[in-house]
Amino acid sequence: MSFTLAIVGRPNVGKSTLFNRLVGRRLALVDDQPGVTRDLREGEAKLQGMPFTVIDTAGLEEATDESLQGRMRALTERAVGMADVCLFLVDGRAGILPADEVFADILRRKSARVILGVNKAEGHAGESGFLEAYSLGLGEPVRLSAEHGEGMSDLYDMLLPISEEFEERAKRDTPETDVILTDEDFDEDGETLGGSRDFTFEKPLQIAVVGRPNAGKSTLINKLLGEERLLTGPEAGITRDSISVTMNWNDTPVRVFDTAGMRKKAKIQEKLEKLSVSDGLRAVKFAEVVVVLLDVSIPFEQQDLRIADLAEREGRAVVIAVNKWDEEGDKSNKAKLLREEFARLLPQLKGAQLVTVSAKTGKNLDKLQEAILKAHEIWNRRVPTARLNSWLKAMTEAHPPPAPGGRRIRLRYMTQAKTRPPGFVVMCSYADKLNDSYKRYLINGLRIDFDMPGTPIRLYFRDQSDANPYKNKTKSVPSRLRKHLGKPRADEKKRRRSD
Repeated sequence: MSFTLAIVGRPNVGKSTLFNRLVGRRLALVDDQPGVTRDLREGEAKLQGMPFTVIDTAGLEEATDESLQGRMRALTERAVGMADVCLFLVDGRAGILPADEVFADILRRKSARVILGVNKAEGHAGESGFLEAYSLGLGEPVRLSAEHGEGMSDLYDMLLPISEEFEERAKRDTPETDVILTDEDFDEDGETLGGSRDFTFEKPLQIAVVGRPNAGKSTLINKLLGEERLLTGPEAGITRDSISVTMNWNDTPVRVFDTAGMRKKAKIQEKLEKLSVSDGLRAVKFAEVVVVLLDVSIPFEQQDLRIADLAEREGRAVVIAVNKWDEEGDKSNKAKLLREEFARLLPQLKGAQLVTVSAKTGKNLDKLQEAILKAHEIWNRRVPTARLNSWLKAMTEAHPPPAPGGRRIRLRYMTQAKTRPPGFVVMCSYADKLNDSYKRYLINGLRIDFDMPGTPIRLYFRDQSDANPYKNKTKSVPSRLRKHLGKPRADEKKRRRSD
């Protein structure tokens, strides 16, 4: 059982840089601009072999109203309540500001364990700020440099007693193991009852929620969690980092990635927004199922189509979710129109699930889960080789391949080479002559005949035109027969000269 460390402090004191240093990866966005981090980001950290969970928080602001800064502060204060120990970070070069004194007083009242860290304290520039930190009354400060990795051993010495305390508590609270199952714990098929049989908390189902700004991605994830875990509001573009949260969604362990809203590339000017979008694209690559969230008032905008096409090209299972369904008046006609537009504008995702949801009220979230699990099951589907070749024979008889230049293309046999997404290899002649329309004919046939709607299908053609190993080789006399031929006789020599 490891403890949880929350890194708190004013904006731009280096919290995200220290977070990345502790987890050993560049998970959090880092920029010179203050206020980059807005949500809570968790990571598994390890300091000199000591494991713990670290939380990166938004910079503490003095606002307490319902503004964006006020909501960010409320979220950070909630992280302080969740954490076992808080690392209050100040800027050693800027010195102690009045805001630091206010937040130090708040931490004294809210958290039992507070460690004071002075960041950017390398060299002489941070000496005065380090000495000034004693005035906060939070004990002896730790001199750190998150950028250069200095002071990590001192931080380890401060955290070691807390880690040992939690290890002792874990030994006392360890639940009973090796429980013997009775007949009541099994169903008729001999499977154990309770929970998902396909996913575990070590290997959960990975879902990325992507879409344009202000489509309701963070609100949807908060509704799934049952708490205000992610920062939300009417402003567009609140989410900047790709935040992952793990939860048990109706007995299915899942990890959901909340991503920044993706605008058109021409509209992205700031460096920070470019970093946010690239972070969202990375989340798509990590996910197994991508939920493209649309706004019911303006669905299937050009940017929505690009995002859905990106997920398909990355080979991810795709589910289309239309949010804010509670605000729609004419639901029946709107649903019919949405399905028609989906089939017309995204033919590469033909048959994919389209679900109408309301992140605000939680309507149809059960249908969304069913669609996600179904898409994941199809994404992992495997077809036996015997069935594939029987199907290929029927398809070529119904519609023979073209014959460019009078040479018939022969599709000899096929097999499934991979899953996630399904990938098939077809052995054929003149593979480079096969046109795209015939490839689409085969892919659509696979979707229909093997029940694989919506999932990306990869079809590879391997040329076997030159498969004959004896082609262009001259005949030669075997060495074992060569000795029996002997020298030509005299009459044979005469006949050859006369010829």
